[in-house]
Amino acid sequence: MKAVGLKRYLPIEHDESFLDVEMARPVPKGCDLLVKVHAISVNPVDTKQRAPKDEVEEEPRILGWDASGIVEEVGEGCTEFKVGDEVYYAGSITRSGSYSEYQLVDERIVGKKPSSLSFAKAAALPLTTITAWEALFERLAIDPEASEINKKSHLLIIGGAGGVGSIAIQLAKWAGLTVTATASREETSTWVKKLGADNVVNHHESLKEQLDAEVDYILCLNNTDQHWQAIAEIIKPQGKICSIVENKEPLDLNVLKSKSATFVWEFMFTRAMYETDDMSKQHQLLNKVSKLIEEGHLQTTLTETLSPIEARTIKEAHKMVESGGMIGKVVVEGF
Repeated sequence: MKAVGLKRYLPIEHDESFLDVEMARPVPKGCDLLVKVHAISVNPVDTKQRAPKDEVEEEPRILGWDASGIVEEVGEGCTEFKVGDEVYYAGSITRSGSYSEYQLVDERIVGKKPSSLSFAKAAALPLTTITAWEALFERLAIDPEASEINKKSHLLIIGGAGGVGSIAIQLAKWAGLTVTATASREETSTWVKKLGADNVVNHHESLKEQLDAEVDYILCLNNTDQHWQAIAEIIKPQGKICSIVENKEPLDLNVLKSKSATFVWEFMFTRAMYETDDMSKQHQLLNKVSKLIEEGHLQTTLTETLSPIEARTIKEAHKMVESGGMIGKVVVEGF
């Protein structure tokens, strides 16, 4: 089968940062589905995994985690899907990725593709949607069914125009919250407003001075180190903070003590990486999101599409993500 892989971890401009390769087609066993990949999306985690380092792979390593496609074969333990089903998923960081014609993925982290969306539009959603859903409704413990209660609560999303922010705004508004999103350019401000943000503030300026009052929840999607002091200042007493961006310097948790504020991480690969007892919750939430899309509550966050899936277009997508200026998601479709 065709695939796009790497053997060395190189700057994206290097001729061999990605290679077009031929790989053996895998065979599904147990709870695995063999999916014929139709479209993939590139995320910051892709670029971080490819970031330059001295390692050399004996066999080409296949990156990529967002994907949509059609089930080609099923393992003997599969009960949720059958051959021919259209699916979307974010996979596992510990397994071979989606930059390949066929991919194995555990059905417990796979959802039914929204029928109203193309494969490209669906591929833009899984990783960021799982991240946003888990961050809001599990880590921050917001009840998505309690819209009347949520109307009294204020959520700040730091980094609203990226992939996770773009879906988090929509999910938070569906749940009834007042949402303030940060954006620093005219085009990103327009984008987050279009998605439903009630207010927009600039994360390059003082957040405290731009907000009328402290907020109940903060979802940090951009540079935890840079925003940490501001986060501590603007969170309400007994408020909750969630970040998806790893820190480079130690975080001073003492600044939260007097407010009895909660801080929690979100990493959407945790369930698949550790095969947790509740791993199938990702299957359930992706199916729930499909339903919300069909009902018109959510929309895809796709903004850029490249074709076909090959080393050249994967390189281009990585460059776009690494630029730091992406709005929404970039998808590469078709082998």
